[in-house]
Amino acid sequence: MNTPNKLTLTRVLLVPLFVALYYWDIPLHYLLATIIFLTAAVTDAIDGYLARKNHLITDFGKFLDPLADKVLVISALSCFLQQQLLHIAPFLLIVGREFMVSALRLVVANKGTVVPASFAGKAKTAFTMAAIVAALLWQTILYDFQLFGIQNTLRPERIIGIILTVMFWIAAALTVWSGWEYLKAYWKDINPNQ
Repeated sequence: MNTPNKLTLTRVLLVPLFVALYYWDIPLHYLLATIIFLTAAVTDAIDGYLARKNHLITDFGKFLDPLADKVLVISALSCFLQQQLLHIAPFLLIVGREFMVSALRLVVANKGTVVPASFAGKAKTAFTMAAIVAALLWQTILYDFQLFGIQNTLRPERIIGIILTVMFWIAAALTVWSGWEYLKAYWKDINPNQ
């Protein structure tokens, strides 16, 4: 297994640690979860860069990389949904698209086609990651930093809530757009009339 694929696998393995730290009621647990999430997100950028630079792009990597992204993103969004930081509608749009694209990948894989990440898919992933990091940082400021007695100066909850809501809706819109592009590009592989 090459280095990019090892990094991708590491991202998958960091997900349970992220979720455990997110919910584990210990000092600075949101900060620790944020660090783990950022570490996982950085492996996404590094593995793709190394794979392209060193010509190490493999079918396994093309399959595992988007799957690792989905597991990481859906885990974080599920945490936010449970904490009421995320509305159900963008959550369902994002998760529904992820399942649709995963199913599409499986169908076309049976026909010998590997579906690479598109520009729209990468934009969706980048913006969704940014929205997730923003939400994690807000929770860190709101809850973890109270240990240092500075929470009262950093509590514009309503404004931050609106900003996070807008960010997640933009992420959902990008998700729908990229899902439509995938569906359009590979419709011939799943068209019931053929």
